[in-house]
Amino acid sequence: SGSSDPYCLVKVDNEVVARTATVWRSLNPFWGEEYNLRLPRGFHSFAVYVLDEDTIGQDDVIGKVSLSRQQILAEPRGVDSWLSLVPVEPDKEVQGEIHLELQVPEQGHPRVLRCHLIEARDLAPRDLSGTSDPFARVSCCGHTLETAVMKKTRFPRWHQLLEFELAESELGEAVLNVEVWDWDVVGKNDFLGQVEFSLDAICSNPTKGWFQLLPFPSAAEDHGAQLGALRLAVRLVEDRVLPAPYYQPLIQLLTEPILRPGQPSTGTALTILEEATSGESRQDVATKLVKIFLGQGLAVPLLDYLTTHELARTTDPNILFRSNSLASKSMEQFMKAVGLPYLQQVLQPALSRVFEEKRYVELDPSKMELSRGRRISFKGTLSETQVQESSLELLKGYLGDIVDAIVGSVEQCPLLMRMAFKQLRQRVEERFPSAEHQEVQYFSISGFLFLRFFAPAVLTPKLFGLREQHAEPRTARTLLLLAK
Repeated sequence: SGSSDPYCLVKVDNEVVARTATVWRSLNPFWGEEYNLRLPRGFHSFAVYVLDEDTIGQDDVIGKVSLSRQQILAEPRGVDSWLSLVPVEPDKEVQGEIHLELQVPEQGHPRVLRCHLIEARDLAPRDLSGTSDPFARVSCCGHTLETAVMKKTRFPRWHQLLEFELAESELGEAVLNVEVWDWDVVGKNDFLGQVEFSLDAICSNPTKGWFQLLPFPSAAEDHGAQLGALRLAVRLVEDRVLPAPYYQPLIQLLTEPILRPGQPSTGTALTILEEATSGESRQDVATKLVKIFLGQGLAVPLLDYLTTHELARTTDPNILFRSNSLASKSMEQFMKAVGLPYLQQVLQPALSRVFEEKRYVELDPSKMELSRGRRISFKGTLSETQVQESSLELLKGYLGDIVDAIVGSVEQCPLLMRMAFKQLRQRVEERFPSAEHQEVQYFSISGFLFLRFFAPAVLTPKLFGLREQHAEPRTARTLLLLAK
C-alpha cells in the first residue's frame, strides 16, 4: 500500500523494557508516549527499534537508534532531537559480556600494556548450530593482536595474556579497543561486539571486571535518508533516596507558608521556587510539589496559595491562568494525579463509540475527500455541503455523549478536585467582583477542567490510558475536531 504500521520497541542492554502502540497506515507516525524506566546502575546501552507490524508473518524491522550510557550522560538536560535510523539485521544484534584485566605497570621501559582476556559469556549465536566460534581481537596504538579461536561455544574461556609495548608519545588520548568475532571457515567473520577503554585511565588505575559488549558506532549518515528518523527525548536521572527524616526540614520549609498563612509571602520557599523556575523546568517542579503536598494532605491549600498569588498579579481576567505558570502547571498535575480514574470512567464509553464506528467526519472543505464520499450515499459522490451536514450531525452526537457523561458525573468527580475548584471559584470572585466579570469565576474552572483535562484526553486517548492503541488517521481527525 506504500505505507507501514509502525511501532517501537525500547531495549536496555538488549532486553525489551517497553513497547509503544502501533500507528496504522503511516510513514510519519506520532506516538507521544513517555516511559519512566528504573534501570540498574551499571546499564550500558539504550536503543529504540522501529518495526512494521504485519498481520501475517513476522514483523519487519525498519531501523533503530542506539545510545550508550555515556552519550546520554554527556547531555545534562538529556538528548532531545531527530536521530537517523540505522539498519538492523535481527540475527546480528550483539549481546553478552567479556571478562578482562587491563594494566600498565609503572616500572619498565618501554611501558607495557597487559591485556588479560579471561572469558566471555552469553555471546550471540552466529552458526546454524546455535553457537559461535569466538575469538578476540585487541587493537591499541596501531597494533593488533588476536586470541585463539574457541570452537562451538557462546561461553569461551581464553585465559590469554596479550602485551603491547607503548611509547611515551602514544600515551594520553590513545584508546584500547577489544572486539569479539565469530570465526568462519567460508566467508567473512561475524561481529559479536566490542568495548573500548581510554589508555590514560588504564595507566592511572588498573581495570578488571565484566564489561558489556556494544555494537559498532552508528553510521547514521549513510542510511538516514533511506530509513527515516526518530524524534526522541531521553534523559538519565540518578536519584539518591535518603530515609524520610532527612527530608523533613525541606518539607517544613515548603509547607510553612501554607500552614502559617498570615506571614508575608515574599521570600518564602514557594515564592522563590516560582520565580526561579523557567518554562522547561516548571513541569518537573510542579509534579514534585504536587506529590509532596498530596503526601502531606495539603494539595488543595497549595493550589489555593499558588492561584491566589497569580490572581494578585493578573489585571486582565481574559488571560487568567492562560500561561504555563507554576499555578497552572500544578493544577494540571494535580488533576492528573487525583482524577485519572475519574477521567477514564467518564470518557471511555463515548470514545469507544468513535473508535468502533470509524465514521468519516470533516468540516474543512480543503481537507475533504469527496471522491471517496464515504459510501454513506448510494447516489454517487457527495457534495461539500452534504459532507459538512453529515459530519456536523455526527460530531453533535459524539459531543452530546461526551458532555452528557461529564455533566452526569458530578458524584464521581473526586472530592479533592471539587474542593480545589470551589476554592478557585471563590478566589476569582473575590478578585473580580464586578457584574461584568461574573462569568470569569466559571471560565477559570473550565479553562482547567476542559482545556487541560478533558480535551487533551479526547485528542490522544492512548496517552491517558483510555485506549490500548493510537487512533488510525480517520478516527484521529474526528478526535481532533471533537477536542476543538
